Formats: sequence, structure tokens, C-alpha cells
Amino acid sequence: MNGAAAPDRKLRVLVVDDHDVVHWGFRVMLSELPWVERCLSARTGEEAIALARRHEPDVALVDLFVGEESGPEICEQLHLARRGVKVLLISGAGRISAEAARACGATGFVPKDWPAVDIARAVRMVGLGMSMFEPEDTAAQPAGPNLTTREQEVLELVATGATNREIAAELHLSPHTVKEHASAMYRKLEARNRADAVLRAQRLGILG
Repeated sequence: MNGAAAPDRKLRVLVVDDHDVVHWGFRVMLSELPWVERCLSARTGEEAIALARRHEPDVALVDLFVGEESGPEICEQLHLARRGVKVLLISGAGRISAEAARACGATGFVPKDWPAVDIARAVRMVGLGMSMFEPEDTAAQPAGPNLTTREQEVLELVATGATNREIAAELHLSPHTVKEHASAMYRKLEARNRADAVLRAQRLGILG
């Protein structure tokens, strides 16, 4: 895959989860692997950001729900703290679509009920610059809010991870106009941010 790192490269891994058993299990598993240079762990978003700035991990394994915090939001903060970090989201209960994951900067999602060897392989793949997503469920979803054509276009570009400036260039609009369409779209979806908007739109079946 383009942009992927050398397969023999050793990786620094950060585990972000609020459960002690998960920390212990992942650290034991990952620390024994020959391609892991170091395994760090954080129980809150604040701890994760501090460790990311200090140790510059290559890949972070982030739970979808870290206590009361949102994994996708932690993902966005990690990218601000450590440029170039790859994020693999994981969960034992919830799910997130590939579009919503990409919107917050993650390049993969796996469920916790996967075998340990498969989760470890996913961590390595994401750390080397590849993506890891399960096939999407294409079942019909309930109807959602009525977005305008422009709001739908902005939503679909937001789902690719494009910035407002990039969206403006793609749609031949001013960044200010794009911001207005995005704000209206967030309001209709009752979303707090980009990742939340994409996740809600995916659940409602209005994201193509």
C-alpha cells in the first residue's frame, strides 16, 4: 500500500482504555511481540495526550468509549499532540463505521472479541500505514433529517477526512460558505463535531 512503512520496522504502541484487565492483557500480548519497541498505556484522554507528546507512539489502540470520554474525540486530540500517529479504534460493545472512523482520523476499527493474534496483526497493519475495517452492514436504515444537496455534499466530503478548505476547493465554494453548510448539517444531525456527524449520519443511513 502506498505510504506504508517497512514491514520490519519496530513500533511504539499506546493503549488507551479505562479497564485494568484490558491494559494488562494488551501490554502482556504486545510487549512480547518482536516488532513492538515499547508498549505504553493510558486510562484517560489526558493521559494519552501526555504520553503521545512525551513518547511519540507510532500507533494508538483506542477504545471507542474511555470512561465518559469518546474514543473518536481522543483520536482527534492525539493527532494534534503527535503528528503522524496512526489510530486503531477498538470496542467490546459499540461499533463505528469506516466513514466515521476516518472522519476522526482513525485508520481502522476492530471488535474486542477478535482473537488476540488478529488484534495484534491489526495494530501492526495500522501502525505500518495500512487500514483495517470490517465489511459494512448494508441493511436499510431509518430515514434521517432532510439535508440540502450542499449539506449532503459537505457531509460526504467530511466523511473522507477533508478539511473545510479542501471541501471549498472541491465544491468551488468559499471556506465561509462551507462552514455555514457544515454548521447547518451539524445542527440537523444534532452532532457535536465532525466525527459525531458522520457517525450519526451513518446510523441514519443518509451517508452514501
